[in-house]
Amino acid sequence: MTAAPLAGQTVAVFGGSSGIGLATAEAAQALGAKVTIASRTEARLREAALRIGGAEIAALDIREADAVRRFFDEREPFHHVVVSAAELAVGPLRKRSLDEERAAFDSKFWGAANVAHAARIREDGSLTLVSGMIGVRPTGGATILSAINAAIDALAKALATEMAPVRVNCVSPGRIETPWWDFMPADERQALFDRTASNLPLKRIGRPQEIAAQIVHLMQNGFMTGSVVLVDGGGAL
Repeated sequence: MTAAPLAGQTVAVFGGSSGIGLATAEAAQALGAKVTIASRTEARLREAALRIGGAEIAALDIREADAVRRFFDEREPFHHVVVSAAELAVGPLRKRSLDEERAAFDSKFWGAANVAHAARIREDGSLTLVSGMIGVRPTGGATILSAINAAIDALAKALATEMAPVRVNCVSPGRIETPWWDFMPADERQALFDRTASNLPLKRIGRPQEIAAQIVHLMQNGFMTGSVVLVDGGGAL
């Protein structure tokens, strides 16, 4: 099978200033796409755009439905839209406040829903969401995030029928080394990565570029829709 090139196509990446989103923007741009990256902080967006080698930037909060709608209303329909944005802090449900847990749902689930509600995507294009492996293997160490990820998996499948012929898919990563983990002291973070790696068949955690490669593949493969693709180093096993 030969995948279609991205040359001349337009790609919007929500959460494109760091981590998986930035890696996706880089990969799409390298394949010839015209990329727009969106996130909350303009300074980080400018740094990311320089790293990519030039991209349109849009500073907005994905939790604000009106801001997301204006983003799409002001632009021509995109070929591909990716949602990897989320502002999260995780832990056991009973050790966190419900306000914090609602905020997590607002960011990751409702942020994705806001984009899906407003997105203007060409009929031959795609929407790709990003969930997480703990949606299929829940953990009490991140109870609400487990539920959020499972909800995003279901959202992608339902949207694939609602938004057809636009293709809608979801990538479900395992533990990935991204700046999201920078809230932890370096030694604790490395210890977590090492413990995770020791339990995986591949004996290492993932890289953002490996998730980005799968997202780009979903953009290119015109016969994939309604799929939830695990890219987890065997973590779900």
